[in-house]
Amino acid sequence: MVKLLSPDTPSVTLAATTREPAVTLPAIGQGSWHMGENRAPRRDEVHALQYGLDLGMTLIDTAEMYADGGAEEIVGEALRGRRDEAFVVSKVYPWNAGRHDAVAACERSLKRLGTDHLDLYLLHWPGNVPLEETLEAFEHLQAQGKIRRYGVSNFDVDDMQALHALPGSDACTVNQVLYHLGSRGIEHSLLPWQREHGLPTMAYCPLAQGGRELEHPEVRAIADEFGVSPAQVLLAWAIRPVNDQRDVIAIPKAVQPAHVEANAAAMRLTLDHASLARLDAAFPAPSRKPPLDIV
Repeated sequence: MVKLLSPDTPSVTLAATTREPAVTLPAIGQGSWHMGENRAPRRDEVHALQYGLDLGMTLIDTAEMYADGGAEEIVGEALRGRRDEAFVVSKVYPWNAGRHDAVAACERSLKRLGTDHLDLYLLHWPGNVPLEETLEAFEHLQAQGKIRRYGVSNFDVDDMQALHALPGSDACTVNQVLYHLGSRGIEHSLLPWQREHGLPTMAYCPLAQGGRELEHPEVRAIADEFGVSPAQVLLAWAIRPVNDQRDVIAIPKAVQPAHVEANAAAMRLTLDHASLARLDAAFPAPSRKPPLDIV
């Protein structure tokens, strides 16, 4: 069972399914994109994930795509002897999402991760395989106990509507999409649709990949006023409650211990209404629906 750092840790609840009870997760987890690519020493990446677990960031996200499975191997090494402490998410390529291919892809991921199950398995983005086939494969994997939950990633509102019309779609647990202060397109149509249907959002690249947002004068000014870093402001903004409800989980990636600590500490940062209004003015939400932003 995933344990939160403390009862007051900001959290998001994934609803119960016919097979699994509801689960409550910290609002900031850990990403692994670009791990396993020799950008940093392997031991540093492993230790970063382990340190994040120590600090309460128990959700770890990965994918078969990342470093061609190398990131899953990093995550697996980090979880040796600690599997029960983590909520593990992985993703399947669209071309591996067929009735039989998805089962084989999941088994390869499980082997790289050194575990017998995934807590959440996502279709990485919409592809040419009929969604009915993917749902059938996910349901089969769930019945086998190889995945606990399933969901999607990089689905826009029209994709979600098409999915919602299919049998088995009610068990879809989450949609993982790009979301940060400088990329707010999902707020126009997708986020309202998901909130109407009680579907949480997982935000990848919540730090905008170190882009202009971190250097923006308003972001830096607010960070100085709160005594935090601009990155922590971006994370606190991403997981902010809307209408007193928190339904976004941010999954930043970090390797340096100081960055891991800062990400975990951002869960404790609450931006006041005045600060949020200043950020809205600096980075306004779109007035018309843009194409889904993907990196």
